[in-house]
Amino acid sequence: MSQKSSFSHLSTTQNLYTNNSNGSDKWQQRVAQVAYRFNQQYQNQSWELPAEVQEMPIYREWVSGILAGKTASAFWEIARPQKNQHCLDIGCGVSFLIYPWRDWQAFFYGQEVSNVARDTLNSRGSQLNSKLFKGVELGPAHQLNYTLSYFDLAIATGFSCYFPLEYWTLVLQQVKRVLKPGGHFVFDILNAEHPQAEDWAVLETYLGAEVFIEPIAQWEKIINAAGAKVIGRQPGEFFDLYKVRF
Repeated sequence: MSQKSSFSHLSTTQNLYTNNSNGSDKWQQRVAQVAYRFNQQYQNQSWELPAEVQEMPIYREWVSGILAGKTASAFWEIARPQKNQHCLDIGCGVSFLIYPWRDWQAFFYGQEVSNVARDTLNSRGSQLNSKLFKGVELGPAHQLNYTLSYFDLAIATGFSCYFPLEYWTLVLQQVKRVLKPGGHFVFDILNAEHPQAEDWAVLETYLGAEVFIEPIAQWEKIINAAGAKVIGRQPGEFFDLYKVRF
């Protein structure tokens, strides 16, 4: 994809996001960049990366598909959706198509910044199970337009690293609002101590989305400030899963 067409595609993504938010939102540009990065992925677009990036071992893992397995977070291992629970998957991607929601028998609600993922899931989700699939909304994690205290479980994996902690303070507030009392929030955090964390951040930046590498202590500080208690933690290769209750 040429640089000109890339900017055109990013502009389109920004317009899609603007239509779903207020114009003064300071996070609009960053959300649009993350949406663009994942739209490229879901459309199987090619990236033009410099030679020095292609020489990095982590690039070869990315091309081979090995890296995808290392960076995925199995949220159900720490918080398995239960039958008849109302579950909100924030940044859901195509979750309902690839994870066993039908086996869990939990009601799936999605929110996503990628219009490609949103459209794909909305066109196919009901075909898989019209009872459990409740649709995907286009919108960012800090704007959850759902009923107060509606969800039993909220999930947000695969995108925390693309935003600073200031943003995640807002996300925690929003999730707290839409969760039922005693409900759980599961999300993943990039392990800053991982030996390849910085190389992965470089790769992702060239793929279109800047990565923020924050110490675990700083993450736990904002979790505590939000009135949440960590009740479960599961280390992964690149990302650690956290399970909290407000």
